Amino acid sequence: MYKYYTRPCNFFFGKSSIIKINNKRSLPLNGNKLISFDSIEIITRSNKKIININKIGNLKKELKIKIKNDLKNIIKKKKFNKFKFSTSPILMGILNMTPDSFSDGGKYNKTGLAYTRIKKMVKLGCSIIDIGGESTRPGSKEVNEIIEWKRVSGILKKIRRHKYFVSLDTRKSTVMEKGIKNNICMINDISGLNYDLNTINILKKSKIPFVIHHSKGLPKNMQIKPKYKNIILDIYDFFEERIKYIRSNGINHNNIILDPGIGFGKDLKHNITLMRNISIFHSLGFPVMLGSSRKRFIKDLSGVNDSEQRIGGTISSSLYAIMQGVQILRVHDVNEVNQSIKVFNSLKF
Repeated sequence: MYKYYTRPCNFFFGKSSIIKINNKRSLPLNGNKLISFDSIEIITRSNKKIININKIGNLKKELKIKIKNDLKNIIKKKKFNKFKFSTSPILMGILNMTPDSFSDGGKYNKTGLAYTRIKKMVKLGCSIIDIGGESTRPGSKEVNEIIEWKRVSGILKKIRRHKYFVSLDTRKSTVMEKGIKNNICMINDISGLNYDLNTINILKKSKIPFVIHHSKGLPKNMQIKPKYKNIILDIYDFFEERIKYIRSNGINHNNIILDPGIGFGKDLKHNITLMRNISIFHSLGFPVMLGSSRKRFIKDLSGVNDSEQRIGGTISSSLYAIMQGVQILRVHDVNEVNQSIKVFNSLKF
């Protein structure tokens, strides 16, 4: 028996979107009438076809039931903790407390510099601060939890009484636990909760929000000829399995974000295919995050080797993601991305 997947497509924006919804010719994406779609792509491992939403009633009974269930997730309003999503995505600002991160390693790895950076990012429009003490760039070496905690503990202790919404980027349950004691607000584990078997217990006990992030392999080997049967469907199945895993372990809240993991065990073709089809993940019912900021695919397409000179590629991929309904963007360049979104929205909506 085939497994079917549903991807919303053929989007409309602004007034034209509202008119089409009112005329029952399109459906709102994520409960937002300013972005809607009038078609879906029905996908299997061997075939795919695009149909208009008004043709769903003509499908066979079992497929029709499946598609309608997916549509409920696609059109419902998504929430994450205190955040409500609109046409403007939430920006997650990156703060690497490391000497070797691929883009800004060593720039902010002192508490004073980090604190100044946080205040600046928040002022420029950042809603979430993602703090990490271990580089997980392709080819990086693992550090132990003692070193990792030492790198992030100073800044976490300094801001623990502030009202910043802080995400801790870590794979290690011991670091998570210490971070939670210092008032962090969410966990961003790039391993998809696979690296440390105790992670699930920490998440269950604390009830803290978290990201389910896809990566293939470990940082030291993830970019050595990564292979997939179908990059989109393989990652979709991964998310489904992870959701079943957390539910079976007693985590019942919905403060969960899905991140397909651009650049984590993926080559150029994989990354482009993912971004082109990222709207498929809306049918899982959770907010979707994109982390394309300064990534290698921009170099591969443009030839720009210096990661700090990849802002143009970051902005273009971010705006494309907005057109696919992505709700959260993880970025280095908060000011530039936020400015581009404001201009884009004024033109588009």
